[in-house]
Amino acid sequence: MTPVVIHDPTLRDGQHAVRHQLGVTALRGYAEAADAAGIPVVEVGHGNGLGASSIQVGQAAVSDDLMLSTVREALRHSQMAVFMLPGWGTSSDLRKAIAHGADIIRIGVHCTETSLAERHLGFLAEAGAEAHCVLMMSHMATPEQLAEQAAAVVGYGARGVGIMDSAGYFLPDDVTERIRAIASAVDVPVIFHGHNNLGMAVANSVAAAAAGAGIIDGCARGFGAGAGNTQLEVLVPVLERTGFTTGIDLYGLLDAAEFAERELMPAPPFTGSLSIVSGLAGVFSGFKHQVLESSGRAGVDPRDVFFELGRRQAIAGQEDLIVDVVAELSAREVAG
Repeated sequence: MTPVVIHDPTLRDGQHAVRHQLGVTALRGYAEAADAAGIPVVEVGHGNGLGASSIQVGQAAVSDDLMLSTVREALRHSQMAVFMLPGWGTSSDLRKAIAHGADIIRIGVHCTETSLAERHLGFLAEAGAEAHCVLMMSHMATPEQLAEQAAAVVGYGARGVGIMDSAGYFLPDDVTERIRAIASAVDVPVIFHGHNNLGMAVANSVAAAAAGAGIIDGCARGFGAGAGNTQLEVLVPVLERTGFTTGIDLYGLLDAAEFAERELMPAPPFTGSLSIVSGLAGVFSGFKHQVLESSGRAGVDPRDVFFELGRRQAIAGQEDLIVDVVAELSAREVAG
């Protein structure tokens, strides 16, 4: 049996699905359930990470400080992780996370812009923190490019590196090629984080593990933006059946998933029409709410908006581009 470390961002990535409104009771309850199940790593925060609570991408119901202190107190065995995007978070946010007892700090960057992580990874290395780096929107780069970028962040101080299929665009062969390329280029654990826009998140995650990824992400009930993330309570037993070991208690995992469905989300995510279009277009699922609101006001087909955003290679953090695209499509319809 090959060991795989499960990283659970339910309390961070799941925030996208509820406009970052998870409260203290929900945070504590799920953290306790995940801890009881033996999930190794539980990630918490605003959906866009440390320092991201804002009008532009959504104001969280709970401050970063309160989120971290609540979950840290609830975790007796599991490690606590946080996530930060340079530009939203700062070194000050990283210091606070370390002070709150964060065991693992992930820095997320666009897949071809890893130089943006250099300063933060260097700071974390000097602080003695366990720093990882994830390359977002990874379908926008070739396996060779991703391997080169992964090697660069390891040089900056990352102790783990991997890819996010931020748009849910990949098929298993795509994942295999990229994970193998990265694993051959670095000597640290390789990470895979999947989204389910095309219904492939579990299959892609298993392909990643088979190709050499040692850290696999999954969320309870797939809790996440759009079609959601890799469904954790499905992923773990499938990995176990295919020759990997996670150390997670199945019944405890199922109990945590039941809690998540009951207390965290109005309904579990599903692969709906707009999520499929988002995946095909290669656009971040977190744009869904803004696309629906803006297109609805303008009378524009949201599917057209997603395909146009994909043509422009929009990435997370470019939410303002949605308004521009909707305005241009609306003007075209009027002119037509």
